[in-house]
Formats: sequence, structure tokens, C-alpha cells
Amino acid sequence: MKEKIFLYYTSDLHSHFENWPQIVGYFNQRKKLHHINEESFWLLDNGDHVDRFHPLTEGLMGKGNVELLNEAGYSFANLGNNEGITLSYDDLYSLYDKADFEIVCANLHSQKTAQPHWLKPYKVVQSKHGVKIGVIGLTAPFETFYRLLGWSIDSPFDVLDQLLEEVQGQADIIVLLSHLGMYDDEEIAKRYRGIDVIIGGHTHHLFQNGEITNESILTAVGKHGTHLGEVLIEWDHGTQSITNKEAYAVPTENMKKDNIVIKQVEDKRRHAVEHLQTPLASIEQPLKIAWFKETPLMKQFTEEMQNWTDADLAMLNSGVLLDHIHSGEITLEDIHRICPHPMNPCKVELFGDELLEVIRVAHTKKFTEIRLKGLGFRGEVIGKMVFSGVEIETEEGSDGEIHVRDVRMNGKAIDKKRAYSLGTADTFTFGRLFPEIAYAKNKKYYMPELLRDVLAQSLRSSCKEERSTHF
Repeated sequence: MKEKIFLYYTSDLHSHFENWPQIVGYFNQRKKLHHINEESFWLLDNGDHVDRFHPLTEGLMGKGNVELLNEAGYSFANLGNNEGITLSYDDLYSLYDKADFEIVCANLHSQKTAQPHWLKPYKVVQSKHGVKIGVIGLTAPFETFYRLLGWSIDSPFDVLDQLLEEVQGQADIIVLLSHLGMYDDEEIAKRYRGIDVIIGGHTHHLFQNGEITNESILTAVGKHGTHLGEVLIEWDHGTQSITNKEAYAVPTENMKKDNIVIKQVEDKRRHAVEHLQTPLASIEQPLKIAWFKETPLMKQFTEEMQNWTDADLAMLNSGVLLDHIHSGEITLEDIHRICPHPMNPCKVELFGDELLEVIRVAHTKKFTEIRLKGLGFRGEVIGKMVFSGVEIETEEGSDGEIHVRDVRMNGKAIDKKRAYSLGTADTFTFGRLFPEIAYAKNKKYYMPELLRDVLAQSLRSSCKEERSTHF
């Protein structure tokens, strides 16, 4: 006898709930069919379902996402870095307290107390006809960030070295939920025998029809719910082996939306926004933003970053502010709307010659017009870089470029051999935007605070100053 086993999955939704009603609607249709045919199936999420850019997630600190997974009938979920390192320790520790599904993540451990009751390294389930499926979860090892938040994170390869044989002893089929990225998935498939399916994520790659590497089929669905994943495994009970594996990324764009799910999302969003009505400050005049000009709002935000990080100077890109601030009362909802990015304040140490190169590059037209995607940034363009704690003299060339002529701190020229501390957004410590910052040896991240916490403090401070001038 041959038995067909079905897996359906999402990965890297990043709280893009506009695609959620059709995803769940499709799953519901497939469930009905499998129930009629008496076939085994499971729904899985591979992490980064949570993203604090969305008010539903921000207002309920991810618990609304968990409720949606419950209502959709999920069986398993893995942790992504957005669940793992954009929430405080307490918020993550309690995130899945009411989950109706299994959470598998084998390389995350609490440093403060016992493991959360919901966190398991793997789980073995059984099909209708007795086939045992072992599901393991692994997430990207952002060691520095997890440590600052009170967690430890192990190398996924070290974990598989120790764990895989144990799971193989209990399961006929091994499924890996991997929030590690495409290259690690490929390396795992090459290095380890017996992992039948690797459901990938984190790097937002898309495998339309699955990719076979050694004994594993690799599958991935990109990001934001534009695709959902389907995996078919055929098991031969006579030979006790897999006879066929197929994996597909199915576009969701033209799928019918489920009206019940639309209402679930709307209700949760409304409830979340109620939690964001806490007043923070009140201003008499509106504050405008401009992505390619320095505004008073952006200047005071950057000055607060310098104070927050106790740095020699600070820089922030104007593109982090996405909307104007109206006059009157300012709430948490306003701050979130204006600055939704899950980005942390940080401080890096640069030598003077490195700092001068960062300042030079930051003023180029090419840099300010970069349409940045990812690295925590949820805006459109980088925009003009605004500085505090340093005096920068520039001139516009005949080519329209801004050229830095002189840089001084407290009236003195920058010493190329001296170390300076720079407060900025953690985005610039990743990737290739500023190699000098990315490769700096000394970095300090401020967690779990986000950029919007610094913005809120700058507005509170400016309101106090305004009030004091009236007396």
C-alpha cells in the first residue's frame, strides 16, 4: 500500500495580512478534500509570521498572530528572527502560551529561567496509517542579539550533529523547518543524510517546484504570503520507504479570500489599535517630514539618538520617518505609524578616517536614493542622512552631487587615528551599505528598544522644553 502525506506551509509572512484570507481559504478547501479522502495533512509556519511593522502585531505583541494561526488550524510553527529578536524576553517567553499548535526550534534556549513550556526541539507525529513524521525546527543564530535579550542560540549544524540521529530513531520521515536561509539549507542537504524535506525561509528565496539536493527536497515560498507551500510525500508501506516527493510554491494572488478570515484580521487589528492609544506627548504645531531634506523633527530625533547612546556623534537617515506628525496629542499608534521599523539603536566605534568615509558616502546622491529592502527597514528610500554632534561643510558640484569639504567636532578637525563613537540604527551594521560600520570591532546594541522608542523620547523631551519656555 502507498500512502500520500501532505504538508502545507507559510514562511516569512512578516504580518502581511492582506494575503492571509486567501491563504487560509485555500488551506480550508484542501482540508475538506483530505478529510473526504481520509488523507493525512499538516499546516506549518516557518517563522517571521510576526513583524512589528504592522499595528496588529505591535498592539498585541505578536499574540494576534498566534490567534490567527490557531484559527487557521496550524499544527507546527518555527521561530524566525522577527519572533526571536524584535520582542523583549518576557514578550517572547509568553508569546505562544495559548498556541494550539506545536512550536519546534531546537537551537534556542533561555538564559534566565527554565525553557518556555511550549518550546520543543522537535515533535514526532503519526499519519492515519502509522507513518511517523519527525519535525525539527532551527532558526538563524543571531548570537549577539539573543544574548542581549536573555536567550542563547546554538549553531544549527552543532544541533543537527547531536539531534538528528535521535529523531531518525523515532521517525520514518524527517522534515526540517529551517529559518536559516538558502545557503545553509543547501549545506545541510549536502552534509546530512536522512532529512527528507527542508522547508526554507529567512532569505526570502522562492523554489517554484522544489530543488533536489542529495536525499533532500528543498522548498521555499519567498515572502509576504505571495506564495504558499505544498509538499507531497508518498510512502510505500511494503518497502517502508519514500517513493515520491514533490514540492510547489503556489501563487496566492488570484485565490479567493475567505470572508471569515477577513473579519478575524479586522477584529484583531481594531483590538490592537485600542492598545496603542496611550498618549505620549502633545504638540501645538504639526511636524513635517522630508526624505531628502533635513527637518527639525529629524534633527531632534538624531540628537536624541546621540543622547540615548551617549555617543560622540549620531546619524540617522530621513527615510525612517514615514509620515508627518499632526498637532495635538501624540499616541503610541502615531509613533508606530511614523516609525514602524523593527530596528534597534546601536553604537559603533570608528577611527577618524573611517568616520570621514562614512560621512562622505552618506552625502552622495546614489546613497540617499537607495530603495532599501530588508535589514529591518520597512520604508521606501534611505533618504538624506542627518547628523548631530559634528559640523559638516559641503558644496554642490556641477554634477549635482554634494561634496563634503570639511568635518569638525567641537570646532576641531577629525583626527584620522582617533576612535569616535557613533550612534545610529542597527541596519547600518549589516550588509554593505557602510563596510566601515559593518566590520567595526566594537558595537553595542540597545535591546529590546526600537528606533521608535528613541523617537518617542525625543518628542517627550521637546514637549518639556516647549512647556518650560512658557514660564
